[in-house]
Amino acid sequence: MNNNDIFKKLRVALQLRDDQIEEILMLVDFRMSKGEIGNFFRNADHPKFVDCGDQVLRNFLNGLVIYLRGTKENPTNAMDVIKKNQAEVKKNIAAKAKPETKPKVEVKSKPANKPKPKSKTPKVQVVEKFQYKSGKNKK
Repeated sequence: MNNNDIFKKLRVALQLRDDQIEEILMLVDFRMSKGEIGNFFRNADHPKFVDCGDQVLRNFLNGLVIYLRGTKENPTNAMDVIKKNQAEVKKNIAAKAKPETKPKVEVKSKPANKPKPKSKTPKVQVVEKFQYKSGKNKK
C-alpha cells in the first residue's frame, strides 16, 4: 500500500472534497492547488498521475489533526466536524438531484378494442343504376 492509496482511503472515509483538502494543507502552511491534489487520486496508468510523496502525506496528516481536533486555544470535537461534512455531502447530493427530476406526465390508456356500435342509417347510393345496351334485343 503506497501513499496514494492511504490518501485516497482517508479522502473517502472522511468524505473530503479537493477544496477541503486544500484548506487542511493550508493549516500547516503547505500550499498545493486543487489540480495538484487531484493528480494524486488518478489511476496509476493515467498520464497526469503523480506519486504522493512522504512530505505531502505527512503535512496532510498533521493538518488533518488540526482540522478535526482544533487547536489548544480553540478545541473542537472530531465527530462534530465529520458529521458537518456528511451533512454538506447529503445536501449537495440532494441539490443535484432536484433539478434533474421532471414532472411525470400522466398517460391516458387507450380503451380496449371493442367493436363500435353500428348506426342504423340508410345506405346512400352514390352512382345511379345504368343500363348497358349492347344492341341485342333481349326477350
